[in-house]
Amino acid sequence: MSAFSLTVGIDVAKAHVDVCVLGADSGAQRFSNDPDGHSALAASLLPLGVDLVVMEATGGYEAALACALQASGLPVAVLNPRQARDFARSMGRLAKTDAVDARMLAEMAAVLVRREDLARFLRPVADECQQWLAALVTRRRQLLAMLGSERQRLQITPTKLHPSIEAIIAAIKAQLHDLEAQMVGHVREHFSELDGLLQSTNGIGPVASATLIAQLPELGRLNRREIAALVGVAPMSNDSGNRKGRRRVQGGRFEIRRALYMATLTATRYNPVIRAFYERLKAAGKLPKVALVACMRKLLTMLNAMVRTGKPWDASLHRA
Repeated sequence: MSAFSLTVGIDVAKAHVDVCVLGADSGAQRFSNDPDGHSALAASLLPLGVDLVVMEATGGYEAALACALQASGLPVAVLNPRQARDFARSMGRLAKTDAVDARMLAEMAAVLVRREDLARFLRPVADECQQWLAALVTRRRQLLAMLGSERQRLQITPTKLHPSIEAIIAAIKAQLHDLEAQMVGHVREHFSELDGLLQSTNGIGPVASATLIAQLPELGRLNRREIAALVGVAPMSNDSGNRKGRRRVQGGRFEIRRALYMATLTATRYNPVIRAFYERLKAAGKLPKVALVACMRKLLTMLNAMVRTGKPWDASLHRA
């Protein structure tokens, strides 16, 4: 990487995007957040030789733009908004406007582009099939949250109102049943090979497999440390001077971690390799939750290796 890099920061809103190109003479520009605007933005960036484009995840408003820029051959990183805001504070940028945010993201891109592990920040290209699967997984999560809320209300609501809540619960369950059928059918149609690979592991079922395929496209592309840090199951050091602080997991993709947690709970009972590892950690004095998180990391590492090599679960290899 040269000493000088040309980076782009994009602040995404529902109707428009603000763009700052760091290293070019042009000031901040605004484009509409629609297909025409995406095409115009890509056309303006391609001749510049951009090293990295950075934008924040904004609940889905950034997805189409990221895909359009990737399709044009531009390297795109979609970051957690908290990371971007922490970077802005560290640079002393307390003001917040669309133009300021775009420049801050461009400055953050200039830092990331010099990192040796830049590949883990780059967003893999998602086709329409994967985007639809991600939408199905997200909707399932929303329905489960609604179902939990209605069940809680049932406990504190007067008895005469129970039929109303029970009707909503029944409707949500019906929607969940239909949605899960769509999700499983979509996975079988478009990701059958990868799904079979993941489900060859005891503990990984249809929901966990669909969640991994939809929301962890980096699986098999990163090394074991990078994938563990991306999901948020890697213990982080907390040392200063002579003090040795307790290692903790933090950050990462919560939805992947939640699906992996449930899969690991099952694996500690029905997967001989994970069960033996879990029991060995507990026998060594580890707290049950600490041992479970270690099992999550081990299971994720195994899945990552399986996807990278294209080989299904082989218990003899993992026991070794």
